[in-house]
Amino acid sequence: MTVPVISSWVGGAEFAASGRRLGEVFDPATGQVTRRVAFASRDDVGAAVAAARSAFPAWRETTPLRRARILARFRELLEVHLDELAGLVSQEHGKTQADAKGSVQRGIEVVEFACGIPHLLKGEWSEDVGKGVDCHSVLQPLGVCAGVTPFNFPAMVPLWMFPMAIACGNTFVLKPSEKVPSTALRMARLFEEAGLPAGVLNVVPGDAEAVEAILAHPDIAAVSFVGSTPIARHIYETAARTGKRVQALGGAKNHAVVLPDCELEFTADALVGAAFGSAGERCMAISAVVAVGDVADRLVERLRQKAAALRIGPGSRPGMDMGPVVTAAHREKIRGLITTGLSEGAKPVLDGRTVQPADGGAGFFLGPTILDHVTTSMTVYREEIFGPVLVVLRAPTLAAAIELVNANPYGNGTALFTGSGGAARRFEHDIQVGMVGINVAIPVPLPFFSFGGWKQSIFGALHVYGMEGVKYYTRTKAVTSRWPEASEQSKSSLAMPTLG
Repeated sequence: MTVPVISSWVGGAEFAASGRRLGEVFDPATGQVTRRVAFASRDDVGAAVAAARSAFPAWRETTPLRRARILARFRELLEVHLDELAGLVSQEHGKTQADAKGSVQRGIEVVEFACGIPHLLKGEWSEDVGKGVDCHSVLQPLGVCAGVTPFNFPAMVPLWMFPMAIACGNTFVLKPSEKVPSTALRMARLFEEAGLPAGVLNVVPGDAEAVEAILAHPDIAAVSFVGSTPIARHIYETAARTGKRVQALGGAKNHAVVLPDCELEFTADALVGAAFGSAGERCMAISAVVAVGDVADRLVERLRQKAAALRIGPGSRPGMDMGPVVTAAHREKIRGLITTGLSEGAKPVLDGRTVQPADGGAGFFLGPTILDHVTTSMTVYREEIFGPVLVVLRAPTLAAAIELVNANPYGNGTALFTGSGGAARRFEHDIQVGMVGINVAIPVPLPFFSFGGWKQSIFGALHVYGMEGVKYYTRTKAVTSRWPEASEQSKSSLAMPTLG
């Protein structure tokens, strides 16, 4: 059977990439190749950057109000095509349809925030900072910006980036994951349908060659990235050496601390959803539970019961709770880590290594796995598994649990489950993590805040979307002005001017 070949999107039209090689795009639920994608070469990336650079002067001069109107039409089209976009996400990543729709909706919320750009770009003004002297600031775009996005959120993560950059007056080159290219390309067409001028948004699917071309290109002013910590560090160091702004979000080991006074059924439900939703392939998934005091045995049993009841199958099938992981190679990596954890002394509560859906499909399926009595020295704790594996550690006190979480090199997200306001307040204050949930397992901030972790979960000073996104995609210019009267007497002075 002939499968379609996906090309790049450059200058407002489909772009025949050089085709240095074709990558395979799988349906993880069946294991079958459904599409092929032409990997962008260095020259292809150069063509995308040239289109973005050519479009920048006119787009920069487009008023924020007119930009907002195009964004508003884009938001409407995303809503109209939400089911279609979610279907593409499910086909290429494997998420259930409900999970895919939720992820697209969270991306649409960023576009909604970006529609307020006329207000968000307002600078500051001070009259009479000195006698007859006024001062004001303006926020101006950077130029051509780029984004490199991961396989696990084909719609949401790109929507964290390019709408904010474009709203601020920049043009954009997006390099989506080669495993899930179709959603990004469809969104680019919808943006054009909304009235976005050609060249403002360009999409170049590809592999490491395309990424390195982006990092090295002299006409790219800023790079945003979401992915693993080793790659985030490489992108930060490489792009920063060439003078680019960099915003590189890395890996995670998100902990949920559970106190004995929690509402146990609610907590177990929340943790199962956070650990096994999207087959654990979320940077905000809860992958480690720290059970405090005597809650541990009761909690682990509830988790086992609820995880064992999850319905596993193709994401397109109604009623499924969990779909497959993204590739066969990733499934084998996860299986290997579970095996290593057991050999290092973790106690099996639920083993999902050999689970298959009822129809016996050939997709990349795993069942939920729970490992108890895990310690911080074990490989399953130290490594980011990025799959449906939940490890349980035990701590005697809240203070010991906070110390354990803070000692972890990652600082993306965390949660506390408790009925105590005092414990919650202490946790919020003392924990060294960027996003904190209190009885909220996945504390992804809404777009009027900003998303980002601490420590090795981020490289760069500013988080994504929200006002930090506006700051990232603009630079501030301060203007000091004076309009002397013709009759005003003045004389030259070589002293440092003071305005008070």
